[in-house]
Amino acid sequence: MQQPYESPGAGPGPQVTREAGRDGGDGARVLVVDDDPTVAEVVSGYLDRAGYVVDRAGDGPAALARAAAHWPDLVVLDLMLPGMDGLEVCRRMRGRGQVPVIMLTARGDEDDRILGLEVGADDYVTKPFSPRELVLRVESVLRRTRPAATTRPLHAAGLSVDPAARRATRNGTGLALTVREFDLLAFFLRNPGRAYGREELMREVWGWDFGDLSTVTVHVRRLRGKVEDDPARPRLIQTVWGVGYRFDPAGTPGHEEG
Repeated sequence: MQQPYESPGAGPGPQVTREAGRDGGDGARVLVVDDDPTVAEVVSGYLDRAGYVVDRAGDGPAALARAAAHWPDLVVLDLMLPGMDGLEVCRRMRGRGQVPVIMLTARGDEDDRILGLEVGADDYVTKPFSPRELVLRVESVLRRTRPAATTRPLHAAGLSVDPAARRATRNGTGLALTVREFDLLAFFLRNPGRAYGREELMREVWGWDFGDLSTVTVHVRRLRGKVEDDPARPRLIQTVWGVGYRFDPAGTPGHEEG
């Protein structure tokens, strides 16, 4: 049977996690939700050594109770939980407030990973996984939630993004965006008129040199649903055949295709 994580005894684990936490920990609170106590213990140990404050929960109701008592800065959430699955936990947390979520999924369950992204997960890690990689993913997501005081607000086509305040509006009305949706919208506003491939977007917005490109597709679709008058005929975030996507503030409606 495959263990759900790589052996922490191999390689320079503690050195890597301390290095990651040097920029990423800073006492940020991470809630680890997994019904496997061994996985939860290993993940929590790596996050603790990286400088994070770690809370743990073994099921959905316990996770919601922990979050209500001490709202986390990020949640590491197993998809397969007893009783209330990770998708429902994610939905309920989104109903209470914005918090970045990294979903843990079984390898090969692409439909489940897509569902996780659809309900608002910002990232996912497939089992078996490296705890060191997970720590780096946590740091990457949290880094993008920090205020960027030197970045000026961005405005186009009725959309406004304030990177320092992590606030976005459409025609004056606030937008409820996940971390990645916010970063994607800000990137598009900074780079209007240029077509970007999904690989480029993954590198520039997610900070990954490799990964499942369906992550980009799902986030573009979700973002269109929040910023377009008619997401089925997107005017602002256009599909460029054979390339990827282009933000066109003065564009004409097209068809949503990927």
